[in-house]
Amino acid sequence: MALDDSEPAAGDPAIAPGARRRPVLARLMRVLTSPYYRYRNAKVLHGIRVGVAMLVSIAVIHATDVPHGIWAPITVLIVIGGLQHHGNIRRKALERTIGTLIGGTIGLALIVQHSLFDSFALTVLCMSLVAGICAAFAIGRYGYMALLTAITMCIVGGLGDNQMSDGLWRAADVAIGTVIALAFSFALPLHATYTWRYQLSDNLRDCARIYTRMAHGDWLSADEQDATFLRMARRLVQLRAVIPWVAKEIEVAPARLEQIQQLHRMLLSALEIMSNGVLTRADPAMRAGFAGQCGREAFAVRSVLLELARALRFTNAPHFRMPDALAPVVRDAAAVGNAAPDLQGPCWLNERVVEQVERLRALLVETEPAWNIERRTRVAQRREQQQQH
Repeated sequence: MALDDSEPAAGDPAIAPGARRRPVLARLMRVLTSPYYRYRNAKVLHGIRVGVAMLVSIAVIHATDVPHGIWAPITVLIVIGGLQHHGNIRRKALERTIGTLIGGTIGLALIVQHSLFDSFALTVLCMSLVAGICAAFAIGRYGYMALLTAITMCIVGGLGDNQMSDGLWRAADVAIGTVIALAFSFALPLHATYTWRYQLSDNLRDCARIYTRMAHGDWLSADEQDATFLRMARRLVQLRAVIPWVAKEIEVAPARLEQIQQLHRMLLSALEIMSNGVLTRADPAMRAGFAGQCGREAFAVRSVLLELARALRFTNAPHFRMPDALAPVVRDAAAVGNAAPDLQGPCWLNERVVEQVERLRALLVETEPAWNIERRTRVAQRREQQQQH
């Protein structure tokens, strides 16, 4: 297998060979079912999903002439407007349902107490008390549910002066909006796992390119170096943000994903230190010496990084497999002591890069059966077919 990371993405369904000869509808469906396409166009697809859900909610309330129907599309926006990943949609859907039920019940209770005591001050006091309790929970684990409880209370109960029929209709509107939102929330969702895989793959490709250039004495310019490490740092932060949802989707302990994240961060740090070290001010002879010392390791490490990147991105292509362990000769720590005095620091950093790449490879190989969603799907389908026969 060629190691040039610029080769066509043969494993990507969106650009599979022969796709141009397919009917337009078949090509469109193939593109929409491509995880990488959905990842690259996540904002557009999410906007379309929310827009269509909004259209359906308005059509439903207009066709049924439900009183106070505007609260249905408002609820659609509240429920799925900011939700994109499949992992957080499931949790937020449950929290939204519970929050709606609790908030609607409290809102109706406010209407009842206001009709009994006819005290505006008491109603405001009760609403403020509930809002304060919800706010206390809103900064914790169940913050979304607590916040929507308070919002639904206000929608249904108003200031307590709503009619009971109005409160019931508003509760029904919220329920309609919730059902529509949940139905559309699962339409072409973007799995957080795909975001995690593709962004980690992009960073590993950049790491392979930077490491190979440094190991062969082709140092990056200051502007190129700053732009590259800034790009990788941004991806690193984005990866950290989706780890909780990835853990839920693939059922892997968050601690394992955190280990991968830590090794990823250590690898970027080692490369950045190496790229800003003494070799940046070294003469060509010293750089050539470093390249001669580390050149035999560079090809093997580059191969592992690129194979990991391809396996993360193209898991549905059989020829893109997880790489084997680095050979012991590549991980020979004694090589540092044999280097020239001026090169011992850079060579020590190089050994750390090799070590971190191998540890990262081992963790990704260990967790691959979980994050390889395509293979898990194929195995489940095969088992289902076997059970049917």
